[in-house]
Amino acid sequence: MAGPALPTAGAARSVILRLDDLSLPPRYLTVPSHLPVSDLLASLSLPSSASYYLTSDGRPLAPTSRVAALPPSSSVQLRLRALRGGGGDGGATGAESRDCYLSMYLAKKPDKADPNEARLSRFTCCALSGEPLAAPAVADRLGNLYNKEALVEALLHKRLPKALSHIRGLRDMIPIHLQSKQDADAAGEEVRFQCPITGLEFNGKYQFLALRGCGHVLSVKALKEVKTSACLVCHKEFEEADKMPINGTEEEVAVLRKRMEEERGKVKEKKEKKVGNGLSGTKHAAAAAVAAAGAEKLENGKKGEAAAAKRFKAADHAPAHANKEVYASIFTSSRKSDFKETYSCRSLPLGRN
Repeated sequence: MAGPALPTAGAARSVILRLDDLSLPPRYLTVPSHLPVSDLLASLSLPSSASYYLTSDGRPLAPTSRVAALPPSSSVQLRLRALRGGGGDGGATGAESRDCYLSMYLAKKPDKADPNEARLSRFTCCALSGEPLAAPAVADRLGNLYNKEALVEALLHKRLPKALSHIRGLRDMIPIHLQSKQDADAAGEEVRFQCPITGLEFNGKYQFLALRGCGHVLSVKALKEVKTSACLVCHKEFEEADKMPINGTEEEVAVLRKRMEEERGKVKEKKEKKVGNGLSGTKHAAAAAVAAAGAEKLENGKKGEAAAAKRFKAADHAPAHANKEVYASIFTSSRKSDFKETYSCRSLPLGRN
C-alpha cells in the first residue's frame, strides 16, 4: 500500500502565523511546501531568531521540519523562549570557576551597624577620640560628650573635624559632672555612670540633661518627679534655658543650635557696643586735651602760637643781700641807657654810645 503523495516542489501552503507574544496582528503567509519551518522565522526579520520558536497545536516544531508536514490552512504560533541563568535553574552564574562561585557567595559581607551599639557608644565614649568617657569630661553646646584633654589638644593643634566646627574655643565647652556607678570599673562594665537621684544607667536608653549652671547631669525622670528650680545635687538655682539635653534628638539639637547662634549674636553685639563706647570716649578725651592746650596758648601768647619759653634772668638768681642790678651786670656787656642812636652819633667818641 503506497503512502500519501507528497506535494511537488512547486506546491505552496497557506499558513497563519500568530504573533501574540510580540503583541502584533497575525500574518497570512503563502510558503512553498518544501521549505523548512525555520524560513518562517527568517521572513520576520527578527533581531535574534534563536530567542523564538514555533508551535502548532501547542507542540513545538523542529526548525528542520517541512512546511508540507503542516495541516492545510494551519495556524502556527510564534513563542518567545524563557530567559535562562541566574535563577538557580542551572543557567549561567557569571562565575568562571567553582572557586569564583564559592567566593562570590561565601565572602563575608560587612556587618550592618547596630543602632543599639551606636547609641551606647555616644553615652560611654568621647565623641572626638572614641576613648571611654572619663573625668574631667565636657559637653559642647549641642549636647555631645568629650574627654576634656582630647578636645583641648585638638583645639590647640587645630585638628577638629569639620563636623565639630561649632566648637571655637574653651567657652564652647561646658564642664559636666557624671555620677559614677559603684564597682563599675572593677567589674569592667561598659556603662560606668548613672543618675545620682534615680540610679538610672547612663546608657542611652534614658534621657539625660546637663544643667549649664553647675554642670551636673541628671535624668529627665528625676527632674519630672521633683518639681524644683534648683539642682537636686548642689541646690544651685537654674532656669529652663539652662537645661541641655545630652545626645538629644534632631529636633532638640536644632533648638540647641539656634540658641547657640542667638547667644553668640548677643555677645558680638555687646562687644561692638563696648568698642564703640571706648572710641567715643577717646575722641572726647582728645578733644578735651586740644581744648586745654588752646586755652593755655591763649593765656601765654597769641592765638595759634605756642607759649614762648621763659628767658633766663640773672637778677632772678641773685644771692641773698646782693644788689640784683649789680649782680645782673656781671652777665651783661653794658648797661642800657635812654640814649637813642642816630646816624650822626656814630662819629662820637667811643663810650657815648
